[in-house]
Amino acid sequence: MRRVLVLVAVVLAGALVSADTLILRDGTRVTGRLVSADEDAIEFEERGSGRRTVVRLYDRDDVLRIEFDRGSGSLFDEPVQPSRPSGLRERLVIVSGDVDWNDAGITLRANQEIWLESSGRVQWGRNRRHGPAGEPNSPRNDKRPMPTRNAAALIGKIGEESTDYFFLGDQTGPIRIRAAGRLFLGVNDDFLNDNSGNFRVIVYY
Repeated sequence: MRRVLVLVAVVLAGALVSADTLILRDGTRVTGRLVSADEDAIEFEERGSGRRTVVRLYDRDDVLRIEFDRGSGSLFDEPVQPSRPSGLRERLVIVSGDVDWNDAGITLRANQEIWLESSGRVQWGRNRRHGPAGEPNSPRNDKRPMPTRNAAALIGKIGEESTDYFFLGDQTGPIRIRAAGRLFLGVNDDFLNDNSGNFRVIVYY
């Protein structure tokens, strides 16, 4: 981690007037400027149309890498996905697209790592049908559980009453669970009544 922070300090000095590219694990590419980075979060200034900028905080686990302009290299590139450990328990969960939250039937420990295999598609509007990764480059919608994340993507939470949602998409793992409790899975959509289809999610834990 010390090496990463030193590299961040070096590239920040040269990145103030150049464009960096933040690449998320779901394939989304965001142009702007790296503000700060540590082992938990990435603060990134996004550049929109004109001169408008928005500073957003990204979960470190959602970021694949950051590419710097002017040949400064990149951070966090992890091309090799760790192998899922053997001997884990597994549970198939059907995540219905028209249900707020689907009880996975699993109680997890704080800091426990889980692994996923997700498939299927959810129809969530006219001509809108996507898999667990959701709709790429979705515009912000404050009515969705996770307003800035892909619409109709697979999301999770721990505890039935919790509003501490986390993005899953088509990630396979390892995914570290922050709090202890029952796992619930859902779809990142603000209106479920017109939805159909489901995701089939195998949770290894």
